[in-house]
Amino acid sequence: MVDMEEETQLGQESEEDYCELSDGELQEAFAKGLLKPGLNVPLEEPKKAVNNIEGLKKCLAEFKKNLPWVERLDLTNHPAVDVLAKIEGTLEDKQSSGEINAEDDFQREMCFYRQAQATVLEALPKLKKLQIPTRRPDDYFAEMAKTDQHMQKIRKKLMQKQMAIEKSEKAKKLREQRKFGKKVQVEVLQKRQKEKKAMMTAVKKYQKGMTDKLDFLEGDQEEKKGSAASKPQMSKKGPNAKRKYKDQKFGFGGKKKGSKWNTKESFNDVSGFRAKTAHGKGGKKFSKGGKKNKRPGKEARRKMKARK
Repeated sequence: MVDMEEETQLGQESEEDYCELSDGELQEAFAKGLLKPGLNVPLEEPKKAVNNIEGLKKCLAEFKKNLPWVERLDLTNHPAVDVLAKIEGTLEDKQSSGEINAEDDFQREMCFYRQAQATVLEALPKLKKLQIPTRRPDDYFAEMAKTDQHMQKIRKKLMQKQMAIEKSEKAKKLREQRKFGKKVQVEVLQKRQKEKKAMMTAVKKYQKGMTDKLDFLEGDQEEKKGSAASKPQMSKKGPNAKRKYKDQKFGFGGKKKGSKWNTKESFNDVSGFRAKTAHGKGGKKFSKGGKKNKRPGKEARRKMKARK
């Protein structure tokens, strides 16, 4: 115990000795390794607050300007009274009493709003008294912050951007249409190949005698019917005069094939029999020189005309 007390006393004495040393002596002691950490503790003096009232007043007098209120437009007032709450009696006017909770956002913002309202109510009569207009006239045009040339450049850039967007959209639509067109074309070709393949297999089956159906030909007939139905039908008012004359002269309707065949009734009917005309006999008398009044041929008639 005695040894420990002696060491502490020696340490305190050495610290006091080092504190009394000059800077050069301390540097020599530090170079020799005699100084140990914790021996020197810097002590900072507490700052003294200086309340120089005269200096502050002097600075205030230097930058203070005695300008009229119109140039300053400053007002210091309390928040306006909440008239509705006062009439209803549901809420207390905490703004006037100073009891405002700064943590309550709604209450704080309402305090700002009412204070601005009170400022407007106090400032407008003063401005009207000084004959200062508070409303903008209808024909008032404010000067633009940017020049017309600058606005033209901005408008030009906006138009270029819009044109670029429209071109990109148009190109995108064209690409989509091409893709869709190619897809439709491929589908049509595949459908045609499929129909052709089905028809060829049906024809081969029919040729080999595996089936006696001709259903594969009905598709063409249906297509023809569809094309005929798609054409506009012309209104039929009946046959024309030429058709009626030919029908009257040559006959129309009835059975054409086998119309000159004999039947039992026609075979038994001999009322129209003429012996002179039957089989070219009876009524004709042939002369030795052949037929009379035979018309000469074309060449003979031409020669006769040439003689005349």
